[in-house]
Amino acid sequence: MVGLKAPEVPPPAAVKFVSAGMAGCIADLCTFPLDTAKVRLQIQGEVRIPRTASSVEYRGVLGTLSTMVRTEGARSLYSGLAAGLQRQMSFASIGIGLYDSVKQLYTPKGAESTSMATRLLAGCTTGAVAVACAQPTDVVKVRFQASRILSDSARRYSSTVDAYRTIAREEGVRGLWRGTLPNIARNAIINCGELVTYDLLKDALLRAELMSDNVPCHFVAAFGAGFCATVVASPVDVVKTRYMNASPGKYRNALSCLLALLKQDGPAGLYKGFVPSFLQLGTWNVVMFVSYEQLQRLMVLARPALP
Repeated sequence: MVGLKAPEVPPPAAVKFVSAGMAGCIADLCTFPLDTAKVRLQIQGEVRIPRTASSVEYRGVLGTLSTMVRTEGARSLYSGLAAGLQRQMSFASIGIGLYDSVKQLYTPKGAESTSMATRLLAGCTTGAVAVACAQPTDVVKVRFQASRILSDSARRYSSTVDAYRTIAREEGVRGLWRGTLPNIARNAIINCGELVTYDLLKDALLRAELMSDNVPCHFVAAFGAGFCATVVASPVDVVKTRYMNASPGKYRNALSCLLALLKQDGPAGLYKGFVPSFLQLGTWNVVMFVSYEQLQRLMVLARPALP
């Protein structure tokens, strides 16, 4: 079985919006431990300057995951999951679910095909708008992922709701939008890398008749999209993670965070955690796009049965 048959009429925007949010949550549930490992590797060493070999706690993806399970318990791998799912319901719904609608909006009337510039512009637009809506959830998610699992009395935040309240009270409402600019840059780049690459690869496979519009085609296109997105977005992602997790006043702005990172680790620091980033983003893309395509078709097929 290769999935549900593609509908002859494209799904409406509302179906894509809901399907994208659900698919994003499914993908997060499958890949969240990898995302947590990526965050831990990205922030590693930023406190100890200069860094020494003895200060390195995490080595590689499997080493990071096993160290976390051994020292903090298995539930540490899913610390911040609630905020992560909240993020996907807003970010994926807008950034991915509205991409086709915005792409059509930017496409000149009468055009036979959509240009690369139009696809990139649509990806940047939906990615930036999605970040503006989902930023507080991303800040809370990163804070939970970066913090060790401590005893109840020593926890930084007692719950997701408490995290929103505490950050707003101690750092002001601006604290919930900490790192918005690097996050907009990151997600606009990722949105373009993911959606445009997926869009182009899928179109190319179908046009060349190498594959039909089914799960294997979606898998190949999504894998390529995940790799492309990781390569172009990793430097911004590292800066975003460190800046979001930093205590108030540690960095003046995202640029000072970037300069501190380059001074400490050099250009290689911009690709810190690249392997878990690719494993997480590549797997996330595969699960998300395959789920997204199938959910759209399922919802379209279910519509006639609804009263």
